[in-house]
Amino acid sequence: MSKNNVIDLSGRETGYDPLTELLRAGAERLIYQAVEAELQELLAEHVERRTENGKAGVVRTAICRPASCRPLWGQ
Repeated sequence: MSKNNVIDLSGRETGYDPLTELLRAGAERLIYQAVEAELQELLAEHVERRTENGKAGVVRTAICRPASCRPLWGQ
C-alpha cells in the first residue's frame, strides 16, 4: 500500500490570502494595545518618582509607529 495523501504546498507562500492578512492585522493591533496598556500601567505606578531636581523620574521618551513584523513562515 503506497497510497499517499500529502499535498504539495510549494508556491502557495507567494499568493495573497485575505484571511491571513486579516488575522495578522488583528494580532498586531492586539499586541500593540496590550503593550500600550502595560506601559501606561507602569507609568502610573511610578508617577510619584522624582529626580533630585524635582523632575519626573520615569517618563515615556518616545512614541514609535508599530513595527511591521512578519513571521518567517509568512514570507
